[in-house]
Amino acid sequence: MKSRTLMFAVGIVLLAAPVRLAAQQHHHYKFIDLGTFGGPNSGLDCCGIIPPVLNNQGVVVGGADTSAPNPSVGNWNPLLCCEAFVNPAFQWQSGVLANLGALPGGFNSFPNSVNARGDVVGTAENGEADPLQGFPESHPVLWKHGVAVDLGTLGGFNGLAFAINNGDEVVGFVQNNIPDPFGYFGFAGQSRAFLWKDGLLRDLGTLGEGNDAFATFVNERGQVAGFSYTDSTPTPNSGSICPPNVPTQHPFLWENGRILDLGTLGGNCAAPAAINNRGQVAGNSDLGDPNAFPHAFLWSPETGMKDLGTLGGTFAQADDLTDNGEVVGASTVQNDLTFHAFLWRKGRFTDLGNLPGDCASGAYAINSKSQIVGDSFTCAFPPTHPFLWENGQIISLQAFVPSTSGFTLAEPSFINDQGEIAGYGFLTNGDARAFILIPCDENHPDVKGCDYSLVEASVTATVSTMPTTRLSPDAIRQLMQAAGRHSKPWYRGLGVQSLPK
Repeated sequence: MKSRTLMFAVGIVLLAAPVRLAAQQHHHYKFIDLGTFGGPNSGLDCCGIIPPVLNNQGVVVGGADTSAPNPSVGNWNPLLCCEAFVNPAFQWQSGVLANLGALPGGFNSFPNSVNARGDVVGTAENGEADPLQGFPESHPVLWKHGVAVDLGTLGGFNGLAFAINNGDEVVGFVQNNIPDPFGYFGFAGQSRAFLWKDGLLRDLGTLGEGNDAFATFVNERGQVAGFSYTDSTPTPNSGSICPPNVPTQHPFLWENGRILDLGTLGGNCAAPAAINNRGQVAGNSDLGDPNAFPHAFLWSPETGMKDLGTLGGTFAQADDLTDNGEVVGASTVQNDLTFHAFLWRKGRFTDLGNLPGDCASGAYAINSKSQIVGDSFTCAFPPTHPFLWENGQIISLQAFVPSTSGFTLAEPSFINDQGEIAGYGFLTNGDARAFILIPCDENHPDVKGCDYSLVEASVTATVSTMPTTRLSPDAIRQLMQAAGRHSKPWYRGLGVQSLPK
């Protein structure tokens, strides 16, 4: 079960200059392997971009294998994880791993988001076969109090609920019954963005003359961010974010029955990465030159789409956004010699550096306290080294995993406002497992097994200053495919599919 990794990577040798930071004391974390339902693997992501899979009450959602063979082996629905064992959705809280199950007659399911009330959304098999494509149908689902509610479709056979707010407004995409060659995930029918509320499934429409759309995020104001084709004419060179030979794709903001085209930075394809409660949208867009690398953007009603720039290179990617308008992601540095995690705040970039001995880094998620999690990369990526960045310090999270656990962290996918971190890693036998790290601090008193003493954090941030080899687009492509993030060709619009030569 692979999760998100940078949509670019590096195969270079660097001469690095360490930047010494003042030593600080840091609390310990309690590490918990969330386990499985008897099978080998568990994880937090099937789709590449991750809405909140961890809420502020410490509820984690993901998918976990059972010991039962998967009857869909070799005939998987592309909305679900391709596991050899039946893989249902789980909900974990306070040490209890609960099986959320599928719809009646189905076996597999997967959650994508959880709200503050513990309500979960995702997709689940319903026991029927898609008559057009043969694999099991999978419908958008809301799990409420542990019971799966089928949100339905618009006449088609498949759909996915991607995000939910605290008012139980759910967004995602479903098929209708109109044939279309450009349906997302390769489905035969049109893909339509939806908003579900109080039992009603609403088609949000599309941009221009496009036939397909996908809703990816919803904020507490009920504003929906997503992406849509704007016409039905395939573009041979769509740039880096969309695959070739699909129509022009723009991000949108839907509010009160109106869908607004957010545009692009000049290219044929752009997609959102996050929306905040102020109605700002962060995302990524191709530029006017189809051979150029994409840039990160921040859209607001006041400024429209704004190119955030880079750390000096030609590429930048946004991954998350706070209500204060802070954006995190990764960018190449001057001359595209490597890439670093960044924090963008009020028009200024902060280069987060990387862990000692590594070459590059990328930031994945940020909370309201400006705590940031991401990965630091070796020159021969993989492996990856998950980090926490706060108060100017970059800290290795592996240091808080007991050596006796046999567990190696691979990615910190999400951090909540309590500083709890969820992600995935690997056991020594190669099995993938979801995990949570719980801070042993004043906000988490009396946690069994917590070490409340302070430890001196690793405080050497290595900033690459004298690389010897320019970052190669071919190396980027190869390592992106190895990483797995955004490399699934059916997941159109949520990440880079190819990079310019």
